[in-house]
Amino acid sequence: MSKIKRKTISLRQKMIMSFCIPTVLLFLVNMMLYLGTAQMLNSLDAIYASNNTLNNLSESLDKLQNATAGYLNTKTSDALEQYYIYEEEYSDLVDNLDDNKDDNENRVLERNIKNMSENYLELTNQAVESKRGGNVEKYKSIYEEAARTYGYIDTSITNLNNQQFINNSKSYGAMMTALQTLEELNILTLVIIGIANLFFVVLIASTIADPLIKLAATANSVSQGDFNVELLPVKSNDEVGVVTKAFNKMVVSIKNYIEKLRESMEVERRLKENELIMENHIKDAELRYLQAQINPHFLFNTLNAGAQLAMMEGADRTSNYIQRVADFFRYNIKKNKDVVSLREEIELVDIYIYIINVRFAGEIQFTKEIDESLLGVKIPSMILQPIVENSINYGLRNIDWTKKIKLSVYELGDYICVSIKDNGIGMTQEKIEQVLDGTYKSNPAKSTSNGVGLNNCIERLNIFYESEDVLDIISEGEKMGTETILYLPKKDYEKE
Repeated sequence: MSKIKRKTISLRQKMIMSFCIPTVLLFLVNMMLYLGTAQMLNSLDAIYASNNTLNNLSESLDKLQNATAGYLNTKTSDALEQYYIYEEEYSDLVDNLDDNKDDNENRVLERNIKNMSENYLELTNQAVESKRGGNVEKYKSIYEEAARTYGYIDTSITNLNNQQFINNSKSYGAMMTALQTLEELNILTLVIIGIANLFFVVLIASTIADPLIKLAATANSVSQGDFNVELLPVKSNDEVGVVTKAFNKMVVSIKNYIEKLRESMEVERRLKENELIMENHIKDAELRYLQAQINPHFLFNTLNAGAQLAMMEGADRTSNYIQRVADFFRYNIKKNKDVVSLREEIELVDIYIYIINVRFAGEIQFTKEIDESLLGVKIPSMILQPIVENSINYGLRNIDWTKKIKLSVYELGDYICVSIKDNGIGMTQEKIEQVLDGTYKSNPAKSTSNGVGLNNCIERLNIFYESEDVLDIISEGEKMGTETILYLPKKDYEKE
């Protein structure tokens, strides 16, 4: 599933947006208010423009009427000129009246004023021309008709002006209401923009400041050595998000490095402990030899001298026996601190069985079933002989049937197995568990071993192979014999 890429907005862009967006909104609202007010004022001017036009028309009519009467009464050039000026002015105003065909009452009245005004201008011209022609009767009759027409026009203009004023007053009220509504709407819009601006600024400030506050608190904890802090969530890809990601990676890297360092120190500590334990076991074995007051070198040299003496006297069997005993002690002298091959350990077992059988008149039947290709594997020295000795002392010594020991070497999976099996008195499962976990205590008074016990062998095997499953003991019960099996890893071993 593809992830939606998060759009990155930098801190600079966020700050610019926080200032520019409210400014643009305020500008737009002010422009709307200005345009709306200007439109309202234009509408108000248009409303009262018709009243101004009618007032001008009424004033011009009065001036024309007075100028006409003045000329008819004085017949001077100035009065005539005055008449023509006002006549032209009124004529222009009449031309601006709309000659419409509507049935609206005001429109009909305006059309009538235009028609009557044109008739009035015609009558005043005829009256002035009659006056200038000296026709007194005619200009008087025409003037009287023009005066009546003037009265009609003046009355009509007044009525139309009043009617339009009433209508314009209604429109003015509606416009003032609309203007007030626009003003209230603008105030409401400004309040909303102000609140939104405040919210937006707080949101932007929180987006920037909150991650920095959490980052500072976590960094302070890390600086005091607490690397188990919870990693900070990354909610943006801006500069703060980038710094937070880098900080999280740094904390994880340092934590992993410390964990690996701790594990390395733990492994090194265990190795040192194993070395100390191994040294203690070796010293313990040496001490046991010293406690037995045996000087292997003196005993080995003495036995060699005895073997040579027996040979000189023709006692070949005695010479051979003494020689094998000397070989047994030679092995102890040379190998009790070294790692040896499985072949050497089996040779020592052969010597030991020979000595024991001489001692017990050949009662022990010792057999071997060995894969010769596996004898090169390395094991700690003095492992097999103590196990065989343990089988003889605790399994075979007091039985009244034929005493048998079988030594086998074979492959099983990833292991080279060494089996030492006797047909002695067997072991209970409880005793087997006590022997394996090192809690079993034998009776020293009954022991005739050379001092290297089975517990010692188990501990040295566990330390050497760094495993607690190297040795296993199997017994099917009383008088069913005991089998001790070593599971030697084939790792790093090449067959001979």
